[in-house]
Amino acid sequence: MISQKYDVVLIGGGIMSATLGTLLKQLKPKVNIAIFERLDEVAQESSNPWNNAGTGHAALCELNYMPDSKDGSLPDPSKAIAINEQFQLSRQFWSWAVENSVLGDPTEFISATPHMTFVRGAKDVDYLRRRFEALKDQPLFAGMEFSTDPSKIAEWAPLLIKGRIGDEPIAATRIDSGTDVDFGAITNRLLQNLVASGAQLTTSAEVKSLKKQSDGSWNVTAKTQTAKTTVNAKFVFVGAGGWALKLFQRSGIAEAKGYGTFPVGGQWLKTDNPELVAQHKAKVYSQASVGAPPMSVPHLDTRVVNGKASLLFGPYATANPKFLKNGSILDLPLSIRPANVIPYLAVAVGNFGLVKYLVGELLKSKSRKFESLLEFMPTAKSQDWELLNAGQRAQIIKKEAAKGGVLQFGTEIITSADGSISGLLGASPGASTAVYAMLEVLRSAFKADFSVWEPRIKQIMPSFGTSLNADAKAASAALAATAKALKL
Repeated sequence: MISQKYDVVLIGGGIMSATLGTLLKQLKPKVNIAIFERLDEVAQESSNPWNNAGTGHAALCELNYMPDSKDGSLPDPSKAIAINEQFQLSRQFWSWAVENSVLGDPTEFISATPHMTFVRGAKDVDYLRRRFEALKDQPLFAGMEFSTDPSKIAEWAPLLIKGRIGDEPIAATRIDSGTDVDFGAITNRLLQNLVASGAQLTTSAEVKSLKKQSDGSWNVTAKTQTAKTTVNAKFVFVGAGGWALKLFQRSGIAEAKGYGTFPVGGQWLKTDNPELVAQHKAKVYSQASVGAPPMSVPHLDTRVVNGKASLLFGPYATANPKFLKNGSILDLPLSIRPANVIPYLAVAVGNFGLVKYLVGELLKSKSRKFESLLEFMPTAKSQDWELLNAGQRAQIIKKEAAKGGVLQFGTEIITSADGSISGLLGASPGASTAVYAMLEVLRSAFKADFSVWEPRIKQIMPSFGTSLNADAKAASAALAATAKALKL
């Protein structure tokens, strides 16, 4: 029996659903929204501040968004610029939300934190120098600095240099426009505002089935602690993180067939030692180990949660069959279908080195993990650091004609042909570009309405539909405006 009808059902109480619901309320104020979250609180999976690095991913320091060229020329900055453009939409959306009392005090969810890249060895020093040359004159990367001088790098981040011996070449870049973001705080605030404006939020409610109706709507059945409830929705968004694949499979839509998921767990080393925290205010990224997945790039970060600063180092990737941190060990085997068995097998065969790496990381003791920190911070003492479990990431496995299947490190939007159901698969860059991703969901699922909505979207995010990086004055003005609104 249908208990209620809604225009929109959002599955998952994370940053994606919170962002999409907020946008829909602005574009279609009378929209009737229901939100289902399987845990007893929202923002407890990937949006939780201790389950992610909190990096405002703008490609300022992350090398995987700008791989080296094969011939020693300047690396191509186009992907890095694209990621930065997407993050600017997030900054503008959050600025609008602060100025319109949708979000509260910005100091509760974002802080100015320089973004740095630190490398060792002649090869990586040469690459970082060329990366800097390719980016330094790009308007969205204005102000980036490069140095191979240990004394200068020590001014930027003392813990990288203290106790470092030998004459190994080192280099670093630094840019002040970086940020540390508490996506959990943003999620909670956005959802509180949605509920206050009439949305129905149900926690401890796991969606068990999605059934398409003859009129194109969906019956969504969720199991609570006491009963099952079924609602009807004209549009369903699957913002369930790693469980999105399971729900897409239950929906039976053709667009999701052939996809699989490769789960990767993670761990952090964390310190609250005030003496150490006071000496390091930056997010410092480096090169990934050979065979490591992109989300395992080592970094030493300032992390601010509930107004308190800590330092995180990691992440250490681990092998885990769960699709969510609070998932099931049966998630991976139960996701196998006739349509995706070949992609799964192809990825297993083609990525044996990655699997071996993940298992090796899992078997490392805390002391072995600590050795990696010493490469970043030579004076680190194990008693200052504790080991935390980070969030679970579910990378995309998809069909590929030549290889049978490939592992894709990114985010992919899946929308049914009729636009009645949409959602995300994948992880990186994730929460930082949630606004861009949700605009793409609206574009693909609400084709008839989107052009009508564009003027309102541009009021909220002035750079929507344009390239900030193509106009130095516009880029500078946009960065200044959002910095002011967000108290950066």
